[in-house]
Amino acid sequence: MAMKASLQLRVGTQLTMTPQLQQAIALLQLSTLDLRQEIQQALESNPMLELDDGFGEQAASEIQSDDWADEIPSELSTDSDWTDTYPDHGTSSGSATGEGPDFERQASAQTLTGHLIWQLAMTDLSDRQRQIAESLIDAVDGTGYLAQPLEEIRDGLRRQGLEGLPTREVEQVLLRLQQFEPTGVFARDLRECLMLQLAALPDDTPLLPQTRRLVRQFLEALAADDRRLLKRRLGLDDKSLDEVIALVRSLDPRPGSAYADVGSSYVTPDLVAYHDESGWRVELNAEALPRLRLQPDYVALVRRADKSQDNQFLKDHLQEARWLMKSLASRNDTLLRVGREIMARQIDFLEHGEEGMKPLVLADIAQAVEMHESTISRVTTQKFIHTPRGVFELKYFFSSHVGGNGDGDVHSSTAIRARIRKLIAEETPRKPLSDSRLVDLLAADGIQVARRTVAKYREALGIPSSSERKRFR
Repeated sequence: MAMKASLQLRVGTQLTMTPQLQQAIALLQLSTLDLRQEIQQALESNPMLELDDGFGEQAASEIQSDDWADEIPSELSTDSDWTDTYPDHGTSSGSATGEGPDFERQASAQTLTGHLIWQLAMTDLSDRQRQIAESLIDAVDGTGYLAQPLEEIRDGLRRQGLEGLPTREVEQVLLRLQQFEPTGVFARDLRECLMLQLAALPDDTPLLPQTRRLVRQFLEALAADDRRLLKRRLGLDDKSLDEVIALVRSLDPRPGSAYADVGSSYVTPDLVAYHDESGWRVELNAEALPRLRLQPDYVALVRRADKSQDNQFLKDHLQEARWLMKSLASRNDTLLRVGREIMARQIDFLEHGEEGMKPLVLADIAQAVEMHESTISRVTTQKFIHTPRGVFELKYFFSSHVGGNGDGDVHSSTAIRARIRKLIAEETPRKPLSDSRLVDLLAADGIQVARRTVAKYREALGIPSSSERKRFR
């Protein structure tokens, strides 16, 4: 068969991630504090930028763009899949040195999520496994537990493009992540958390087999302080049982709590929700970020036809300044659109508190504002809104669906937890409500949940069982 060269012409379109578009997407995911640092760095390195303190004319923003600046679009889209951008890089224009991910900066934050992401970056996983791992990390709460069922995480990944993803594959990735620090993280319940920590102990630890058996089979007996049962089932005397119990108590039931309070002392809300005569309104917090403008004196020095080195220096920095200002405007517009859509669906929360919270997932907002789910995730992470009921992260308003009374009604897990907390607060001290009784009271309100779900929510709220509450009182 003869071989010969040929020329083919193909027509196609693809998204090109320019450095400027990467910058716009990267700014979108920054918290207010990090973004302030980025703006400060830009002010120090770019003579074309200055703070807009509200005084003087704004003529600089009205200067006509020359032909060399026509490539800046009138609208800058920050909506893209997470994989369109480099996943490990920070977002500083001054740190784009190609030296790889800034692990030192991630570690210095000392948040649980950042610590897990740092370990994930150093773990050998395929792209598919890494996508699953990122979803699992997103599902970890502040105490280190997996806050969502694996089936729900699996369904979310299927909607993101991993069609036909089996639960078994998610479990395999989960087993890898359960080797991360702090030991016990990614557990689905207290028993699994303690077993993970026991598995990390040396095999020659005294009474380790008996301790594992106690945690695996008799944790409820330990909570009830049934020493007689424990001694009989474990074959231990009083002294050995005390040593086993001491070993259990040396474990950390909340492995992520050491990271929970770091960096959460004060936040500046990005959005403000308030009520006026026209109803509920959501606006940007004008005090959250400094306003930028072009420096009019330096802009006036730019000459269109001059090809000198000095003039090219001014042109390049003017281009960078306009891109940054356009990226900030795009970030604010996206944040405001998403924030308004979220609060429009959570009006009952603003008026009635947690019990009025509606079930909401990222896909609902993504469909409403016509953006990708990963964009919504970036917008709602470390972005806060000030409401009459307090300051909340936007992610707080997302919660899973829980079945209602069979007529299509569904309830938010956050609202159900708030209802459980209220019922227990109003119970008779001498006759505390059992989990079964809580199920009946919730059913009377049209909320159909299983007893194990009520027990799970009660434990997540840090509320002891009815027998323990009665004994403590």
